[in-house]
Amino acid sequence: MMPGEAIAAAIRARAQRHGPALVGFLTAGFPTRETFAAQLDAVLETCEVVEIGVPFSDPMADGSTVQRASFRAIKGGVTLPWILETLTSRAPHRRPVLLMSYLNPLLHYGLERLPASAARAGVAGFIVPDLPYEEGAELRDALERQGLALVQMVTPVTPAARLERLCREARGFVYAVTMTGTTGKSVEVPASVLEYMDRVRRLASVPVCAGFGIRSRAQVERFAPHVDGVVVGSALVEVLERGEDPRAFLRSLRAD
Repeated sequence: MMPGEAIAAAIRARAQRHGPALVGFLTAGFPTRETFAAQLDAVLETCEVVEIGVPFSDPMADGSTVQRASFRAIKGGVTLPWILETLTSRAPHRRPVLLMSYLNPLLHYGLERLPASAARAGVAGFIVPDLPYEEGAELRDALERQGLALVQMVTPVTPAARLERLCREARGFVYAVTMTGTTGKSVEVPASVLEYMDRVRRLASVPVCAGFGIRSRAQVERFAPHVDGVVVGSALVEVLERGEDPRAFLRSLRAD
């Protein structure tokens, strides 16, 4: 099984037996570089997929929590090369690991050498929120040559034709944003959002995961019949920021 395919397999295995998979997000090197390895282990232990944020100076899709974490990590000297070196020293990982990065750090690293470096680090795929599908062929093709997935994001306002194309071409999973705007805001999960998730799921060739604003078991349970997984980002970063146990928080989001 190729690394990108392992993402979908891990999500489906959980969803088919126990309800939505958890995709846990943490910012690399936050709160400190020294604690990153232990935090990563904790999240790998309790989530089906782990998304590691590459700190960036202009994280336009992120709310204040992830922005704060990103700025602190940058101040602490966290870079994409450091992340890849750290992950390489620990590969293989017990669960699929993705990198969430804006395009600029990837370009600075070099798209020609990024896929092989990521594969050596045990990375299964990437999420690049500021790279439109129409402009992503170079990176997408380079990643696919290493068997890595480029996860696509869709939103409630994605036009129907484009939504169909993104869902058809998706790899790993479809990241279905629950709202317009930035991460971190709590979502009340109105019926219209659930109808949108159902629409995405009908079109998708891979699992569908809801993300942005998910921080409670009640939300996860409401999404459960409509998605294959949920992305837990800002709420998990806040737990790490407070020095609390991420395992306990993540386990609190589901019944088992």
